[in-house]
Amino acid sequence: MVGDCARLPGAMETAPEELQQGLRAMGLLPAGATARGTPLAGGVSSDIWRVLLPDGRAVCVKRALPKLKVAAEWRAPVVRSRYEARWLALAAEAAPGAVPALLGQDERTGTLALEWLPPEDHPVWKSLLREGRADAAFAAEVGRRIARIHAAAARRPELSAEFPTDQLFHAIRLEPYLIATARAHPDLAGALEGLAARTAATKRTLVHGDVSPKNILAGPRGPVFLDAECAWWGDPAFDLAFCLNHLLLKCLWVPPAAADFLTCFEALAAAYLAGVAWEAPAVLEARAANLLPGLFLARVDGKSPVEYLTEERQKARVRRVARALIENPPDRLKTVRLAWGEEIGA
Repeated sequence: MVGDCARLPGAMETAPEELQQGLRAMGLLPAGATARGTPLAGGVSSDIWRVLLPDGRAVCVKRALPKLKVAAEWRAPVVRSRYEARWLALAAEAAPGAVPALLGQDERTGTLALEWLPPEDHPVWKSLLREGRADAAFAAEVGRRIARIHAAAARRPELSAEFPTDQLFHAIRLEPYLIATARAHPDLAGALEGLAARTAATKRTLVHGDVSPKNILAGPRGPVFLDAECAWWGDPAFDLAFCLNHLLLKCLWVPPAAADFLTCFEALAAAYLAGVAWEAPAVLEARAANLLPGLFLARVDGKSPVEYLTEERQKARVRRVARALIENPPDRLKTVRLAWGEEIGA
């Protein structure tokens, strides 16, 4: 799930009819008017466009796709846009400025209209990491804001009824990551399937489900989170482990910055755990530390491998560390960080 609402636009063209229908249903496009815009590259789960409305406003419009644009067969219900809109509303209330403003939603076409955030002052965090720009203070704020959103939702357990997305979360997170990886590593199947089952059964708060550097903008007032298509009432340890996983993987993408990425790992984890009030932080940390090696392995052998690890030697390093940690599950995130640091010499 790629956050593209701040990517640079290209040449203008007529927006697809489904997007135009959605904008009309939202009241953002007058009858008879035509929306023009630019498709934004990178998304695997949605068609995403920067659209210029007749009144001169630029908006980001995304339409959920039933089949994701990856090599493996991966389908997901388009109703997920409904729950993304609900997550955005809760997050905006819990952490003002941490999400783009939701301008409209049309469930029939599966479209959302969001505030356009100019890329010149909202770069994608993944792009900054690619340049080796690892800011531990920013990483800490990522952890702090996610914890704030989790805490706000945990205080309102009645919200769970608004996110009946267990099957959706299984289809776009647990199955393509942990279950698919279990098929690739039959000797670890029991452990990986156990992680999936425990995650599915843990109901604590509202989870984003795709907290990844590609879905986080470095705005002038801090992190801005995008693409909550996996929104689910479940285990907050998933969001923590999912984001930390990317900081581990980036060490192989940009080796000179590996030590700084691991410092970001520590800062994000510490800031997040400091904000955990709905359960004992050590209990949540243990679940995240258990889950992280499974997600680490999934990004080379699951349905959604990271695109920047192409050499077998790189994948072998991930497998070596991940498999050892799955076989001997850690209960501290520091254990995962140290094991990976030892492997890569950082």
